[in-house]
Order: sequence, then C-alpha cells, then structure tokens
Amino acid sequence: MNIGRLKLTDFRNYASLSVDLSPGAVVLTGDNGAGKTNLLEAVSLLSPGRGLRRAAYAEIVREGAPGGFVVHARVQGPQGDAEIGTGAGKADPEGDSGTRKVRINGAPARSADDMLEWLRVMWLTPAMDGLFTGPAADRRRFLDRLVLTIDPAHGRRALDYEKAMRGRNRLLAEGSRDGGWFDAIEIQMAETGAAIAAARFEMVRLLRAMIERTPEGGPFPRADLALSGVLETGLASGAAIDAEEDFRERLATGRERDRAAGRTLEGPHRSDLLVRHRPKDMPAELCSTGEQKALLVGLVLSHARLTGDLSGMSPILLLDEIAAHFDHRRRAALFGILEDLGCQVFMTGTERELFSAIDGRAQFLEVSAGAVSAG
Repeated sequence: MNIGRLKLTDFRNYASLSVDLSPGAVVLTGDNGAGKTNLLEAVSLLSPGRGLRRAAYAEIVREGAPGGFVVHARVQGPQGDAEIGTGAGKADPEGDSGTRKVRINGAPARSADDMLEWLRVMWLTPAMDGLFTGPAADRRRFLDRLVLTIDPAHGRRALDYEKAMRGRNRLLAEGSRDGGWFDAIEIQMAETGAAIAAARFEMVRLLRAMIERTPEGGPFPRADLALSGVLETGLASGAAIDAEEDFRERLATGRERDRAAGRTLEGPHRSDLLVRHRPKDMPAELCSTGEQKALLVGLVLSHARLTGDLSGMSPILLLDEIAAHFDHRRRAALFGILEDLGCQVFMTGTERELFSAIDGRAQFLEVSAGAVSAG
C-alpha cells in the first residue's frame, strides 16, 4: 500500500503542489522551516483525526489563501487504486472552521473513518519524545491511534463515550438530581467505556506477542506493556460484562464525589499506558532520552508488523527527524527493518548524509520554500 501521487492546495506554506511518490522509503531533506513536516502533516490527514499536529483546520490553511485547504492522494493498495481527497474551509467570523470533508473516488464519504478502508497511517514526531514523561492523555492518544489502525470502529466508540460523558458532566455542573437521566447516561458510558477498554486491552495483548517475536539484544529494546485504570483492572481479572457492570456502579455511587469535582473522575478517559524498558527492567519515564526514543521506535515498528499481519495493509509511516536521533549503527538497523516491513515510509532530515545507507534504494526529494524537487 502506498501513495502514488500527493496534491496540495493552500496547505500551510504550499500554494499548489503535485508530487509523484515511490513505494518504499521517501526521504525529504531541506532546511528547517522549508515545509518538510508540513508534507508529513498532509499525509497524516489521510486518516481520521486532526493529524500529527492536532491543529485546528483554520491554522492549516495557507496564509492569504481565499478559501480552505485541500489534500488529495492517489492511493495504490491491495484493493486497487483509489482517489482520496480531504479539506476544510477557512474560519468564519465566529472562528468556527467547520468539519473536514472527505471524498473517496469522487463520492462524499460517510465519515473520515472510511479512509481506513484504503490506508492506515502512523507517525513519530519530535513532539512525541516526551511521551513517557508527559501527561497520561498523550499516552492514551498514542494508544488509541495504535488501536484505530487495527480496529476502525474504535474512533466511533471514543466519540460516543465522550458525548455521553459531556452529558453527565453537564448534569453534574447543573446540580441535577434526576436519577433517571444519570442512569441512562451511565449505562451508555459503561457500555462504550468497556468496549474502549477492551479494544485497548486487546491491542496491548497483541503488541506484547509481536514484541516477543523481535530479537533479543536488537537495536530497539523490547518493551513490557501494561494498562492502568478501573476498567482495565476489571478486564484483567474477570469477564468484560462484569467490568462493565462494576464501572456502571462506580459511576452511580460516585455522583456526589464527581459533582464536587465538577467532572467524571473515573473511566477510560483516565486510563494510562505503562511502559518498561525490559533489558534494564526500568520504567520508561526513568530511562535516558535516547533509550526512550529507541523504545518508542521499537513499539511503532512492532505495531507496523502487527497492522500488516492483521489487516493485510502495512501502514504508511511518517518519521519526522528520525535519523538525527540515532548513531550510524541504529540508523542502518532502522532502515533495514523498514525495508523488511515493505511499507511506504516518509522520513525527514536537514542533511542527506544521514540517509546515505539507503542511497539508491529510496526516493530523495528536496524541499525548499513550498516547492519540492528531485533530490
């Protein structure tokens, strides 16, 4: 599966761009600020969500552009070729840029989730270097992206849960004592919350198994994974239906506590992904910056293998400034693993020399001031 052609209109610093892309490794080089990461962001929007920067759509539109932005891709995959386009308009006077529109083969898609039928996209950016030391919300978002590439229904579950939780939080803020309304909302939260936790639980189980297939002593250390949270604890020790009922009861008995806090304090929106560096038997957050980066890359590579095995579609990987973090040995090992995976991977860097190990085996593109040329 790969993107054969990418077209951009009024996207970030690109007024208009059309570039043909090769399968395998695509290396984007150029000065800082030239637009390399902008290209990765455009590819990341060929999947549900707000992309690798999580930017508001109005921020993505090129400054001075009369309308909105458009990303269009010709995708070549196991199901044949597809034309996928997505975009959003400029902000209105109230600052609302509206929803993103998606078209597949010329027809409006039901939702952005429909793009998952044609391609799966994962990314690593420098902003993710603090994943293990940052807030739990970042790790949940990372985990949910892993789940979504395997289970396209996961995004809808998360949206349904968040909608129900907002309704419950509104009742709490209003001081409502209407038990019927609370019961109805909490049943929905328990059902969707248990489904979210179960999907995360299964992802961790599958990823653990894939990690066991990686060689010991490799360049990217094995990670031990676990989940923390009320529902996750219940799933680890009993049946899903019991975990769901326990969560519903916790919500019901915790109304006064949550009313005092002004929000729902328990649920999958509070869960966390726990990662340990297995060779050192050390929590990831206590490892060095280099060790954390190697752990994170190892997780993404294992997940890429898993995605290919389960979905039949190797994901498209976006690796921003990846080579600068590793020495020559690890870079060569990374490039070798990526070639073995057989996936299309976009990598950025300021210096072509960092990618000399794959010279002749990758497509090199030079990015400069909103233009792209053969490198």
